[in-house]
Amino acid sequence: MIATTVAALRQGFPEAEVIVADDGSRDRTADAAEEAGALVLRLPRRGKGQALSAAERAAPPGRLLLADADISGPLAGLLEDGVDLNVAVFAERVGGGFGVAKRVARNLIRVLAGVEAREPLSGQRALSPAARARCFPVAAGFGCEVRMTIDAARAGLRVREVELTLRHRPTGRDLGGFVHRARQLRDTVYACGPLGINFRGLRLPLVGWKAGFTDGPAVAAVAALGLADDLWSGPERGFHAHLRSGRTTGVLKLIGIPTVGLLATRRLSGALLVGLAANALNQLDTRPGRALKAYLAAALPLDAPVGIAVLLLPYDLREMAMLGDAGSNALGALLGLNSVERFTGRGRWVAIGALAGFTLLGERTSIGTLIERTPGLAWIDRLGRRA
Repeated sequence: MIATTVAALRQGFPEAEVIVADDGSRDRTADAAEEAGALVLRLPRRGKGQALSAAERAAPPGRLLLADADISGPLAGLLEDGVDLNVAVFAERVGGGFGVAKRVARNLIRVLAGVEAREPLSGQRALSPAARARCFPVAAGFGCEVRMTIDAARAGLRVREVELTLRHRPTGRDLGGFVHRARQLRDTVYACGPLGINFRGLRLPLVGWKAGFTDGPAVAAVAALGLADDLWSGPERGFHAHLRSGRTTGVLKLIGIPTVGLLATRRLSGALLVGLAANALNQLDTRPGRALKAYLAAALPLDAPVGIAVLLLPYDLREMAMLGDAGSNALGALLGLNSVERFTGRGRWVAIGALAGFTLLGERTSIGTLIERTPGLAWIDRLGRRA
């Protein structure tokens, strides 16, 4: 259907550039879109929100019109002056399930932004330059539209819905339809939670806090400290920058994580191991999968839990989610706690020395650059990661 959609958009908006974000399709979608006159971005499959964010960066400045690839009908009614985010409401509903995902989305928008939305999941939207600047990069996956409405409303921008006579290819009450709506529901919930920007500029859900449920209150406390840093951190990076700034979430972690280690182990070596291991894994969390691979490599000899890391690794590698400081700090602290149990006194201080050296190295140079320049480590680092 993509060629028909592109042709209709080019006819309806002859002065506009039509950009198709091809999210890893395995058929002739990209070729058909190009033949119809669209500029096509051929992307690895990451999700709807990630694809939209890539397309927005490729688009020229100004007003932006978003449309799903299977839409037909007039969209000019969305381009209303004085409205920052205009959302299309289908005049006639076709297909769909039992409305669970849509009700959840409506309630989340109402609670988080104070807006009543008839079509919270509609992909047909027009954004003013102000809304574009505020909403992009959008949230990952199918949660992008819900978070877009929330972000625009929270910024005090004018949000409106307009009823249009549009048609699209509906999902039915079959297995495929229910799987699709389950993904919508999952992505919507994640989109309304804490989000982070990854190295590629994608806005992904921070799911590493789940590691806080792995192994008792100490790990949960470290995850909470990391989550505070995820939510309220400033531009400071590294110990020196945080200490110069004074009251930052980084300083809170610098004091709080070793304190948690001291209370949990009743040993100075335990405080240092927990604090340094949490920081070491956090230093590695700069590319998809890097910190989780390091955790798994260390967890096996230390007999640390691996289940949560194995579950999160595919999502991290595919850039569908991020660990964030909550996840990397919690998993690092878990390695530190297990080191106290597994190592003798001398072994602990050897590990402390190695971790302290790693921390100092990270203050002076880029650990990521060193990994990427070391052939064996670079191969392991890239393993499973999408381009």
